Amino acid sequence: MNDGAVHRVDAGALGVRPLRYYDFVMAAFVAILLLSNLIGAAKLSSLGGFTFGAGILFFPLGYVIGDVLTEVYGYARARRCVWAGFAAMLFMAVMSWVVVALPPAEGWTGQASYEAVFGSTWRIVFASLIAFWAGELANSFVLARMKLLTQGKHLWMRTIGSTIVGQGVDSLLFYPLAFYGNWTQTQVLTVMVTNWAMKVGWEALLTPVTYMVVNALKRREGLDVYDAGTNFTPFRTRL
Repeated sequence: MNDGAVHRVDAGALGVRPLRYYDFVMAAFVAILLLSNLIGAAKLSSLGGFTFGAGILFFPLGYVIGDVLTEVYGYARARRCVWAGFAAMLFMAVMSWVVVALPPAEGWTGQASYEAVFGSTWRIVFASLIAFWAGELANSFVLARMKLLTQGKHLWMRTIGSTIVGQGVDSLLFYPLAFYGNWTQTQVLTVMVTNWAMKVGWEALLTPVTYMVVNALKRREGLDVYDAGTNFTPFRTRL
């Protein structure tokens, strides 16, 4: 039974200790990732004359949860969640393609609308997958390394700093891969920079929420994982 005390644990020494909330955090991470891509990507919105994809409101929550995963459970378990999210996005893309490609029933008039919402091009799907994978892993790597360098101090610096890098990698990959050649260089650069700034700003505003969730999970799990000796390769799912 956890007595409420928080103990520093090196990631390699965590072993097979049962984690009470890890599965729930992973499920939330994957759910937000899928919904922000499926629902948010399908709509453009405008506030104050600024046009943006609606998914930008919720996609950064995936980075918040990624920060929580790395801070509380360590890089290896965060990496496992990233790979789970990658597989879920890939399956979602294949499923969407199959369902959209199925011939519509005679008399059904919703095919054009269905294709408009769920019929993303493979170029955009590929760009989204690569950008998510690289951005999330960069985010977790930077946070884990900064935690070691700061000895666990200044959580706000780690979450915002890792988001600047992670979202930067995500944006640098996604927008050129998805739209270069269809948009002008100026359009790609403008959207890339403005969306990156909005995502980082949104994450910074959510810093108090990150603190509350991280502190609550550490108390309930009774641990605070440090990635001393962790193998930071992105190409594995083992803990």
